[in-house]
Amino acid sequence: MNKADYIFETSWEICNKVGGIYTVLSTKAFTVVEQYKNNYICIGPDLSKENNAHGDFVEDSTLFRNWKEIAHNEGLRIRIGRWKVSGNPIVILVDFTPFYEKKNDILTQFWLKYKLDSISGQWDYIEPALFGYAAGKVIESFYQFHCTSMDKIIAHFHEWMTGTGILHLESVTPQIATVFTTHATVLGRCIAGNGLPLYDNLEQYHPQEAAAKFGVQSKFSLEHLSAKMSDAFTTVSDITNQECEAFFNQEVDCVTINGFENNFVPKEDEYQEKRMAARKKLLHVASSLIQQEIPDNALLLVNSGRYEFRNKGIDLFIEALARLSKNPSLDREVVAFIMVPAGTSGNRMDLIKKMQDPISSNPITHDYTTHPLYDPDQDPIIQSLNHYELNNAPECKIKVIFVPVYLNGEDGIFNMDYYDLLIGFDLSAFPSYYEPWGYTPLESVAFGIPTITTSLAGFGIWAKEKFGDQKSVWVIERRDDNNDEVSTEIAHAIYYYTTCDRTRKEEHDTFAIEIAQHALWKNLYVHYLEAYDKAIQKSVRRIDQYQNKTSKIGLLVDKIKKPEPKWRRISVKSNLPESLKKLELLANNLWWS
Repeated sequence: MNKADYIFETSWEICNKVGGIYTVLSTKAFTVVEQYKNNYICIGPDLSKENNAHGDFVEDSTLFRNWKEIAHNEGLRIRIGRWKVSGNPIVILVDFTPFYEKKNDILTQFWLKYKLDSISGQWDYIEPALFGYAAGKVIESFYQFHCTSMDKIIAHFHEWMTGTGILHLESVTPQIATVFTTHATVLGRCIAGNGLPLYDNLEQYHPQEAAAKFGVQSKFSLEHLSAKMSDAFTTVSDITNQECEAFFNQEVDCVTINGFENNFVPKEDEYQEKRMAARKKLLHVASSLIQQEIPDNALLLVNSGRYEFRNKGIDLFIEALARLSKNPSLDREVVAFIMVPAGTSGNRMDLIKKMQDPISSNPITHDYTTHPLYDPDQDPIIQSLNHYELNNAPECKIKVIFVPVYLNGEDGIFNMDYYDLLIGFDLSAFPSYYEPWGYTPLESVAFGIPTITTSLAGFGIWAKEKFGDQKSVWVIERRDDNNDEVSTEIAHAIYYYTTCDRTRKEEHDTFAIEIAQHALWKNLYVHYLEAYDKAIQKSVRRIDQYQNKTSKIGLLVDKIKKPEPKWRRISVKSNLPESLKKLELLANNLWWS
C-alpha cells in the first residue's frame, strides 16, 4: 500500500464547529498525527473577523516561516498554528476574501475548463467556492516550495464546499493525488428536508431537474464535478453511496466509515463523579422549570443534534413520547430533553431565579424551554408538543424540556458542555430519516448510554450488520412510509428501559461501550488509507508530467551564507582581596606541582 509523504485535509469545519464534519476531523486528528506527524496539515477558512471564531486555534509564527513569507508575496493571506484538539495537528487558516474581486474571472475559468455551473449560485455557494479555490492555491504554493517529484502527496477535500480546490489542483499539480468525501449529497438533503420520499425509488429523481427544482444547480454541479475529477471518491456509509450512484451515476471508490476517539470519555471514579454531577444539574433545571419535584430514579432521555425536524426524526420522537404517555403500565417518570440549537434571545432570568429558590407548590405547565425562543408560536417542536398535549402536567409521567442552545459551558443555565451533560443520561433516541452517518448515537454509546436509532442512519446500519439485533444500539427499521410503526417502536423501546432492573441496565451499558470500541479511529482509519492508496496509484500514472519537479527550499538553503565564527582576544585582570593574594602567587608558579 502506498503511504503518503504529505496529507492536506481541507474542510469548512476545520477550527470551525458547525456540525458532524467537525467531529469527524477533530477526533480523527490524533490517529493521523501519530502516523504523519507534522506532514499532516489541516486547512480551514479564516473566519477571525467573526465573533468567537477560532477559539480552538493557536497561532505559531515559527511554523513554515520561510514558505509563509513566499505565500504572502504570492497574495495568499494565511495564518499557521495548531488545532487545540487531541493530536494538535498543524492548521493553515486561509482568508479567502481577497478573491472576492476576482470571483467572476475565477468562476469563468472553471466554466470554460470544467463546465462548472456557477450562474445561479447565491452567496452561500460563492463564499465556500472561493474558500475551496484559495485552499487549492495554498496547497499549490506549499507543494512548489517544499516537494520534489519523489513525494507522494494527498489533498483531501470534504463536501462540495471545497470542491473548487480539487478542480484547481487537477489543472496545475498533476502530482498531487486528490480525494473527495461527500458526507451527505446536496440532492439527498434537499429531497428529505422537503418531506419527499427518498429511498424507496431513488431512480424517480432526475438529478438536473431536481437540482433546478430546489434551486441548488451550482452546488450540485460542483459536487458532481468533485466526485468525477478526484482521484478517489468516498462517502461515509453504504446508504449514502446509494445516493451517489443515483445522482452522479458513480459508485464511491471506498466507504470511509466515521470513527471517534474515546479519550474524552472519563474513566472509573471520574466517570461516576461526572455522571452524578450531570444528573444533579439536569434534574435541578427540569424541576425548577416546571416547579415540580422529579424523583431521583426518573429515566433521563435525550435527543440532540441539528434542528432538522423531520430529517433528524424529532417529529417521531415527540410522537413516540405522546404514545408512551398513554401507556397505563408506565409507572416510572421519564424526563425527555430535546437539546437542539434554535433561535434564542439571551437567558431566562426567571428560570435562573427559580433555580436559586426552593420548588414552589404551584406546578407550571406548557412551559418547555430553558432559553427564550424568538418566535415560540411558530417553532415546530413547541407546536408538536402542544398538538400532542405533552404539557408537563404533574399527573403525566412524561416531562419534556427543550434546550434550544449550543451547550458550550457558557449558556447561562447549565453552564456545562454537551459531553459533560450527556454522561448523566440513561438513554438516547435519534430516530433519523436522513442521517448519512450519525455521530450523536455513537457518542452516546461511547459514554455507556444505550441508544435508539434507525436503519436509515449510517451508524445504525453499521451497528446492525456488525452486532445484529440487540438493545444497546436499538435499530428500528425505518422506510419512507412506516412512520406509525417507527413511533410505536420508539415508545416500546423507551418503555423497555423504564422497566430494566439495575443488573440488566448495566449489561446494556457495558455492551454499548463494547460496541463503541469497534468504532475507534485506530480500527477505522484503514479505510482512509485505502482511499489514499487508490488516489496515489492514479497520480503515479501521471509521472511524466512532473518527473523533473524539484523543491524551492533547496535553492533557498544554497543562498543562505553559512555562519563563520568570529574570534576576539579578551584580557581579564584579576583583583583579589588581601586574604587571597597568595593564591595569585601560587597560580603563577609553574613549578608548584
